[in-house]
Amino acid sequence: MSDNKSKTSKENRDLFTSKAGFILACIGSAVGMGNIWLFPYRVGQFGGAAFLIPYLIFVILLGCTGLMGEFAFGRMTQTGPIGSFKMAMDSKNKKGGAYLGIIPVLGAFGIAVGYAVVMGWFIRFLVGSISGVALNTADSGAYFGEIAGPFGSIIWHFIALFVTAVILILGVSKGIEKVNKFMMPAFYILFVLLLIRVLMLDGTMEGLKYMFVPKWEFLSQPKTWIYALGQAFFSLSLAGSGMIVYGSYLKRDIDVSSCARNTVIFDTLAAITAALVIIPAVFAFNLDPAAGPPLLFITLPSVFKLMPLGQLFAIVFFISVLFASITSLMNLLEVPIEALQSNFKMNRTLSVIIVSILAFIVGLFVENGDILGTWMDYVSIYIIPVGAFIAGVMFFWVVGIDKAKEEIECSSKKSLGNWFKPMSKYVYVFLTLIVFVAGILLGGIG
Repeated sequence: MSDNKSKTSKENRDLFTSKAGFILACIGSAVGMGNIWLFPYRVGQFGGAAFLIPYLIFVILLGCTGLMGEFAFGRMTQTGPIGSFKMAMDSKNKKGGAYLGIIPVLGAFGIAVGYAVVMGWFIRFLVGSISGVALNTADSGAYFGEIAGPFGSIIWHFIALFVTAVILILGVSKGIEKVNKFMMPAFYILFVLLLIRVLMLDGTMEGLKYMFVPKWEFLSQPKTWIYALGQAFFSLSLAGSGMIVYGSYLKRDIDVSSCARNTVIFDTLAAITAALVIIPAVFAFNLDPAAGPPLLFITLPSVFKLMPLGQLFAIVFFISVLFASITSLMNLLEVPIEALQSNFKMNRTLSVIIVSILAFIVGLFVENGDILGTWMDYVSIYIIPVGAFIAGVMFFWVVGIDKAKEEIECSSKKSLGNWFKPMSKYVYVFLTLIVFVAGILLGGIG
């Protein structure tokens, strides 16, 4: 392809129309199931408020290095990881960049497969909450077991991918941006309503103590810091994929550092708000706050059964988490969709249909709850951190830290301090390796 044709292609690229739209889309990608069920559990597991100290340190550090880097890398190259990595290697007269870029694309697709299955569960529980079936059943565990069994949620799984595909076919500005502008504010509003209701329940104080009374001795334990790093890493959707793709749809006059800062702030607020809703509610009815993923589908429905106006608040809850799952799934699917568009010159509609069908077919084989957990663990432990590591090396080392800093600063009112170069080139890249190694040794940290 000639330079002129390449330039024309990039000029015709669908872009976010506003900074707010871009930030909300990135927040939508970051706010997901890890914020809603895993963060509250980790806070209680590793010292209550003491866990927040390493978590906040890492989320700020990763936001000010890796997140800014992925935004800027995508904006600079105007393409996803395959094209970005190729351009980086080509700039040094080296080959193989495109092949390395396949790794984060596969990682995003792998996580999308699992997200689509779980989103189908959310849709079924929402419908079940509206009809009353999900709350009237005597055994919430058995009800969930039917859904999470082999081929137990095919229709709902299909609906999840169909709804997301329709949005993605509309494009970046008319689909992704507009939907995030509605769904993310709605998510926060709905969770605040839930928070007000939960804090009115008797017995919530024990839940608040579980979360926020600091157990300082945990700060001396390496595991606390490792799990805080993993939580921050996965919470910000650092994978060398989705945030690079969203960055490639970003106009050059948008301040990347400001976007990263806002993503960090609102992602953290979402995690804390979810924790304030879920953990006190669970404690109010003497249920298990450490239930893990079943917390959303077994423990919380049991809470709603016992709560006054429980059906109404179950509906509100599953609408809000459905919004969070849709906005995350859009980002994950957008990575392989962009790869097909950019590298095989497919039109957007065909790319969305192919990726959605593949995600559905693969998802059929991992719908079983146990298999799904193994699938998600494998992708998050072995592929996602590697993708983030390669992206960090490509931008901060191959493109070069000076060029990276210049790209981030090009639309910023303030220049980055002297801290940026060592923190990005060495500390951030090293931390992605820690996430990878720790995930293997501990069986997953995110």
